[in-house]
Amino acid sequence: MYLADSRTAPGVPDTAGRAPSPGRRAAVPATVLALGTVSLVTDVSSEMVTAVLPLYLVAELGLSPLGFGFLDGIHNGVSALVRLVGGRFADRGPGGHKAVAAAGYGLSALCKPLLLVVHSVPLIGAVLAADRTGKGLRTAPRDAMISLACAPDGRGRAFGVHRAMDTAGALLGPLTAFLILRAAAGGYDAVFTVSGCVAVLGVLVLLLFVPGRAASRGHRTPAGKAPLRAVSRRPEVRRLTVCAALLGLTTVSDSFLYLTLQRRLDLSEAWFPLLPLGTATTFLLLAVPLGAVADRFGRRRLFLCGHLALLGAYAVLLVPLGDSPVLLWPALALHGGFYAATDGVLAAATADAVPEAVRGSGLAVVQTGQAAARFVCSLAFGAAWTAWGDRTALAAAAAGLAVSAAVSALLLRPAEPLPADGPPAPVR
Repeated sequence: MYLADSRTAPGVPDTAGRAPSPGRRAAVPATVLALGTVSLVTDVSSEMVTAVLPLYLVAELGLSPLGFGFLDGIHNGVSALVRLVGGRFADRGPGGHKAVAAAGYGLSALCKPLLLVVHSVPLIGAVLAADRTGKGLRTAPRDAMISLACAPDGRGRAFGVHRAMDTAGALLGPLTAFLILRAAAGGYDAVFTVSGCVAVLGVLVLLLFVPGRAASRGHRTPAGKAPLRAVSRRPEVRRLTVCAALLGLTTVSDSFLYLTLQRRLDLSEAWFPLLPLGTATTFLLLAVPLGAVADRFGRRRLFLCGHLALLGAYAVLLVPLGDSPVLLWPALALHGGFYAATDGVLAAATADAVPEAVRGSGLAVVQTGQAAARFVCSLAFGAAWTAWGDRTALAAAAAGLAVSAAVSALLLRPAEPLPADGPPAPVR
């Protein structure tokens, strides 16, 4: 793993604004590791809830697949409505990124205890919407701080390290939920209580250890009056947004994928919270090396290859190989490989295409397109499952993903010449 020390990336001042010493090179800037720690702790909290939520809603509250699809869509897509707001406010001046990110983490932390007192679908939907609003606010400013803290040729690796730490939390969250469900009499309530406490710890780490002003390669200029319009006019941003949305429309949510796997293999409900561990372990192992591969061979190519891995996971669930538990491992490994090759890689590719002054807004535009598309996918997949059954719905998603990947391969052609005011490094 990469370790932080007093050195920094070439040409990038440290968090105190000091110039780097000649000949000394840090693997990853300290800001990236601090944000990675925040994400690790927060993901322990979030994934504890995510791991038990499908069974809590379907088995405990008796929700139909269509109803679950609606709530799952809220859980994964409401953040799209506020990401643009978060990115816009974060670009307003020094310290804006940290302030908006802290507001987002804080709002999500407040929502966890509320799950203890709501038991109807509308109220649960409202709490999930508020929780995802927090995620929507914090994501773009956090990724902007990561991109501004490192050199352009190391962004893929930096995002890979951050996503690996984030995934370590995703790995620990379901495991913690599993142990709590085994040990505590009040099962789900105990999970929600512990999750809320851990979320508060993540906010404290952010406030105490993440610098208020992200280090950058140069002096940031103030964002214009219409940064969202400005970044939307950039051809590379438009192409990335369209591709992220196209592929997001056929990206079945984790919860639905795990429910399909659980039913296909007839797994015990007690083991359900452990399914995300397979995805998270693969993500953790591959995030850093694939980030380095993206820096070297091209971020767009790896982004598309990641979606081919997701298509492979769909195929494993659809191929008639019986109900052997051996299906569990390739399905989860391909699912984790998909995340390792796409999550941080898309953020790094977007950072290449957006000037520093509007970095938060640019990241928000692309992420909003992707999140909104996944929201629609959850609704459509829930409806298709209700009407046709899980296998037919998954087959339709697989066909759509294959078409979307082919169209995206055409759209993400080699970069055209950049305008005069373009970013310092070409999109790869």
